[in-house]
Amino acid sequence: MAAPHDRVVLARLGAAHGIRGEIRLKSYTGVPADVADYGPLEAPDGRKFVIAAIRPVGDDMFVVRLDGVSDRTAAEALNGIELSIPRALLPEPDEDDFYHADLIGLAACSPAGEVIGTVTGVFNHGAGDLIEIAPAAGEPMLLPFTRETVPIVDIAGGRLIVSPLPESEGDDEDEPP
Repeated sequence: MAAPHDRVVLARLGAAHGIRGEIRLKSYTGVPADVADYGPLEAPDGRKFVIAAIRPVGDDMFVVRLDGVSDRTAAEALNGIELSIPRALLPEPDEDDFYHADLIGLAACSPAGEVIGTVTGVFNHGAGDLIEIAPAAGEPMLLPFTRETVPIVDIAGGRLIVSPLPESEGDDEDEPP
């Protein structure tokens, strides 16, 4: 579930940790530990959570204690919830920096201006950012979100340019491996 454009997702809650209500949290902030400094974080249903204690277990993964969550059952019920804050609380990004929320919904275009799909997600599984583009027909595609693959991002114009265009399966059937 993605946050509306007036909100920015800062973290996702994961599995319960122990029996006292601690829970794993993946941070999406520039400095991962800073997630605790943004004040109350809000779930999509409007519940607000304050991080009372935080300790790292990886680069962007933490075990946290949230105010009001005091047992494993309560922590387990929060697994998978995205936590966000109002966009207005964040500084404007620097040139060539973008909040993922700004990219969702942009038209993905060829260098010639042909629309090839819509950006439906931005992910990072450890090896760098990926953008998900859903074409009008067919399966969504994942592309590296690099300057080579996405040389132009035009937030105001509602589009980004994808180059080189992703190849369709079967395009290189005649080429040797």
